[in-house]
Amino acid sequence: MGIVAGLDSSPDFTRIVVCDADTGAVLKQGYAPHPVEGRPSDVDPQAWLLSLGEAAGGGLLEGVQAIGVSSQQNAVVPLDSQGNTVRPALVGGDKRAQVAAADLVDALGGREAWAQAVGCVPQAAQPVTKLRWLVKNEPDAAARTAVLLQAHDWLVWQLLGRPVRRTTDRGGASGTGYWSAATGGYRTDLVELALGHQAMLPEVIGPSDAAGTTPEGLLISAGTGETMAAAFGLGIGLGDAVVSLGASGSVMAVHPEALVDNTGMITSLADATGMHLPVVTTLNAVRTLRGTSELLGLPDLESLSELAMKSTPGSHGLVLLPYLEGERTPNLPHTAGTLAGLRRESMKAEHLARAAFEGMLCGLADALDVLRGRGVEVRRVFLLGAAAELAAVQTAAPSIFGAQVVVPQPADYAARGAARQAAWALGVSQGTLDPRNPPAWQGAAAQILEPGEDLAVGQAVRQQFVSVRDQTHPGAFRS
Repeated sequence: MGIVAGLDSSPDFTRIVVCDADTGAVLKQGYAPHPVEGRPSDVDPQAWLLSLGEAAGGGLLEGVQAIGVSSQQNAVVPLDSQGNTVRPALVGGDKRAQVAAADLVDALGGREAWAQAVGCVPQAAQPVTKLRWLVKNEPDAAARTAVLLQAHDWLVWQLLGRPVRRTTDRGGASGTGYWSAATGGYRTDLVELALGHQAMLPEVIGPSDAAGTTPEGLLISAGTGETMAAAFGLGIGLGDAVVSLGASGSVMAVHPEALVDNTGMITSLADATGMHLPVVTTLNAVRTLRGTSELLGLPDLESLSELAMKSTPGSHGLVLLPYLEGERTPNLPHTAGTLAGLRRESMKAEHLARAAFEGMLCGLADALDVLRGRGVEVRRVFLLGAAAELAAVQTAAPSIFGAQVVVPQPADYAARGAARQAAWALGVSQGTLDPRNPPAWQGAAAQILEPGEDLAVGQAVRQQFVSVRDQTHPGAFRS
């Protein structure tokens, strides 16, 4: 069919992969950091274009027939009526907007009202919340805002030469806080609630649709957010969940319908294929390991893992509830961590090290159970992040999660997902692919871990954790 490219504009860099459209084999790749120091909350979008140009240097895109764009989520680019940026893009977690998030929750009538409206409760990072912050802090900029784009929308629009038509996809739209994955439509009343007036929003096109063609004849696909692109690049489907081990943790799974969760623990996103991607977030994952490592005076997480392997499942009764930054799942924003089960024989460094790993994994298993409790099938768990390579994680995860665990080799999955989307749009435009079925690319190279005979042991560890959690925080998971 030809050659396609996937472009991933992350918070720190642009990465491009050039792939065979039929097989997904990576032929070439490019990389360039954004010309921005650190991770500021405000970024001139031109920085993304500069880094894109550098990453694509040296004729990287010669022969490419279609490009897909993946980009950081939650970045909102406010434009005036002429299409110029009103101010730099508001990006990242942006703690400035925490008060604005609480204001919006109250303004619509509470968490349940938001969950019913758009499948998520406003957080500081979301575009809808940043609009409310803009009104409160930069009213002139808010008043001049006539068009709202996200990062991947803006990049696609630029690649196409800034046409009159502006587009987005379901995945990106579902993270804004003003589009509902359940209804497939915008809630323009929520834009007005946040911004104080209406603004033009991009047209939401289908997963296999093209956003347009450049004057040179290069097809540009719909584009999507980084989370959705990574899921597509990994090739996950029904029965699969992805557990991402960052400082905080996230659990997402593919599901055929949008989930409305009145507790606000589930964020109901759409994926890049026409399905849904419910996500549950924990505030504490690898930060639990780092904190324990520092407490024990260890130089790195590998040393913590080696120490933990000297203990046994259950950590001699030691249980760590890893709520070091408060917690979102369960919703305990003002709590702290708890270390329970201290006895003379359990007061050893290796038992604390193992309790940290088990506590982190049990906290993520709680998040998995939130999805399972809503009918989401989980047969395989893809484990992402550098900590997924640690022996203590790989030993305990399958039995604690109660599922096969897949540890993919590190790769640029978001860029690969963007390239796969480009191949889909190209195939549909040529009449060689069905708009309902994406190209069947080879799955990610991965290590497969089975719970096997350790399943009962892992479930006993989990039960020990649940008992301490319920005793310490009774009713924490009450609906």
